[in-house]
Amino acid sequence: MKKVGIIMGSISDLKAVQPAIDLLKELGIEFEAHVYSAHRTPLQAADFSRNARQNGFGAIIAAAGKAAHLAGAIAASTTLPVIGIPVKSSTLDGLDALLSTVQMPSGIPVATVAIDGTYNAAMLAAQIIAVEDEKLAVKLAEMRAAMQDSVLEKDRELQQQL
Repeated sequence: MKKVGIIMGSISDLKAVQPAIDLLKELGIEFEAHVYSAHRTPLQAADFSRNARQNGFGAIIAAAGKAAHLAGAIAASTTLPVIGIPVKSSTLDGLDALLSTVQMPSGIPVATVAIDGTYNAAMLAAQIIAVEDEKLAVKLAEMRAAMQDSVLEKDRELQQQL
């Protein structure tokens, strides 16, 4: 199974990234997490993304706040799917990070989730890897079925209250 890379622009992003780490562990997907800044460690960020495919990665998650150039910087050096997580900061409630992450130039796509949408970033990474991993695809289908059952149970509870 391919691995997922998780790159944070700052160690302060770890709290926001933790749901992705937890989900990847739950799904049995190997991952590596690193702190690389698009601005302060651009060579290390580029080196990671440039070598990610040959190092066994199938997708990369990049989380950053404020200027949030990390996902684009990572995507510029790889053809692997990159999923950007705009992290909410005290500045503009994460809107600045969202716009910086989603507005990529033609030919350098970054799939962008919601502000602090870390769980969905990990879910999307898992779905990308599941394209070639049938066991993981089954796990994801089971998770979807459980989500459906949970919502339908809540509907039954609502109907009983009415």
